[in-house]
Amino acid sequence: MSLLNNKPKLNKRIFWDVNFEALDYVVKAGFIIERVFERGDVEDIRQCRRFYGDELIKSVLLNVRHLPEQRLHLASAVIDTPVNQFKCYTLRRLNPGLSPY
Repeated sequence: MSLLNNKPKLNKRIFWDVNFEALDYVVKAGFIIERVFERGDVEDIRQCRRFYGDELIKSVLLNVRHLPEQRLHLASAVIDTPVNQFKCYTLRRLNPGLSPY
């Protein structure tokens, strides 16, 4: 990831609760990928894929503990992996009493 000069152009609204200018795109890669897939739009996801690559994104998304139901299916389609292989899907099935919101 020596492409720091070529950082993704992500929407600041995705990172409303952190200092956007101080984000370290290498150290916080997992956090950034998770947040983009949770709250970003299609262009944000494209920028994220361009910068991090599909292998890292797949690795992060398969181990995320929570994604909203619709975003889980979007992530599944983007990385071409069945939803039952996602950790968040398995955790949701193990705790059926939890609210899907």
